[in-house]
Amino acid sequence: MRSAGMTLSAFNAWVVLKGLETLSIRMQAQSANALALATWLEAQPGVARVYYPGLKSHPQHALAMRQQTLNGQGCGGAVVSFDVKGADAESARKNAFHVIDSTRVCSITANLGDTKTTVTHPSTTSHGRLTEVQRQAAGIGQGLIRVAVGLEYIDDLKADLARGLDSLK
Repeated sequence: MRSAGMTLSAFNAWVVLKGLETLSIRMQAQSANALALATWLEAQPGVARVYYPGLKSHPQHALAMRQQTLNGQGCGGAVVSFDVKGADAESARKNAFHVIDSTRVCSITANLGDTKTTVTHPSTTSHGRLTEVQRQAAGIGQGLIRVAVGLEYIDDLKADLARGLDSLK
């Protein structure tokens, strides 16, 4: 199970196959939402930096647009990460948790790939077993938030994150 994952039942395998039929259009919609959210996040005063290859400001934007195509068009994917501002690592961590805990639409979980938007704090979830030095070497700071963007109405997602970002001290 550790190497290859769980063995699916026949029904679950069928559900996965049915989901693959609409994967392309879901990825188009989720990628469009992710780009809109990333663009909006770049303009937020509480955000120090946004990481999304679909943004022209991303250092590897051109490469990502060549490699990540969907229906012949460059696509940034559905995952956006951003650093919230903080005077030091502890205040950045506190601010990140404030933003995450203020959400009502986003689901707080470390899962990826859902049609529902999820939000997580990588330093304490997916990268929690690494030392702080290892996390820093990988670019995972205490103020980093990862959003796997789903199919919700984009203005609802912006309002959900704004609730926390607008009330940062």
